[in-house]
Amino acid sequence: MKRNRVQFQKGLSPGKFLQRYGSEGPCEQAVFKARWPDGFRCPECGSRRHCRIRSRKLWQCHACHRRTSLVAGTIFAATKLPLTVRFLALHLLTQGQHGVSSLELARQLGVSRNTAWKVKHKLLQVMQERDERVPLGGVVQVDDAYWGGERSGGKRGRGAAGKTPFVAAVQVTQVSAAGQPARMRLSSVAGLRKKTLAAWAGRHLQPGTEVHADGPACFRGVTGAGCEHVPTVTGGGQRSCADSRFVRVSTMPANVKQSLAGTCHALDGKHLPRYLAEFRYRFNRRYDLAVLVPRLLHASVRTPPMPYRLLALAESCG
Repeated sequence: MKRNRVQFQKGLSPGKFLQRYGSEGPCEQAVFKARWPDGFRCPECGSRRHCRIRSRKLWQCHACHRRTSLVAGTIFAATKLPLTVRFLALHLLTQGQHGVSSLELARQLGVSRNTAWKVKHKLLQVMQERDERVPLGGVVQVDDAYWGGERSGGKRGRGAAGKTPFVAAVQVTQVSAAGQPARMRLSSVAGLRKKTLAAWAGRHLQPGTEVHADGPACFRGVTGAGCEHVPTVTGGGQRSCADSRFVRVSTMPANVKQSLAGTCHALDGKHLPRYLAEFRYRFNRRYDLAVLVPRLLHASVRTPPMPYRLLALAESCG
């Protein structure tokens, strides 16, 4: 039986990671190259003329005299953690199939649980913003799912309290079991209504996308964003999962729930969008795990700072 190339790839081993990023010097060089690939450019005026103040690890522009550090204005700003610790967090969050909990991350980094939580969620914010820049297109399978379970003595089913709805969407090469998944999107939504799905489609799908859904009337809302809605009533349950037209998307919610439940154990619904972004970020870049660390670093130095007060707030849906 032929091996799955994605499943059996080596990725970036701990030994190779330490060879590349085991000390502050290589980490500083990697951040500098990721932020200024063509050489230093002042973030204030754009001038290239500068000098380096080595005693304070700052760069000063000769034109406007502004001083800046490697991490100023990036997601890494406003923290005293060494770059080696931040790079180790990059490695741990990208190389594992199911990610790593903030408690386990704290043990691996040698920091407090609160510090690990902030480090992790800043990187998840980078993943979320990065993936949402490119909408899905072509043929897309969509399905609805819920995070959370029934509360004791409460209502059962879709309207049950404590459940957070989200939409799973997979861009496939063709409408059949032979169609391969290209990219996917997992999005927390305020509710499963036509108006909500129209707004979701306008943000995450290209106009003209062929959207295949199995039954719920709310998915008709995608037509409001210029997409074509192709409904197929399957009856739900195992019949829905067995339908070849939904074989890709029907497995996604179950895989996501299993991954999150096994890693986090307890997850507040208001932070669900970031955890979904972590899963989809790795899935969309699954063909080359070895370059995930430099790719996430590249995105991190282009993402503005995210203070703790904003991290702790409920995430916007959609």
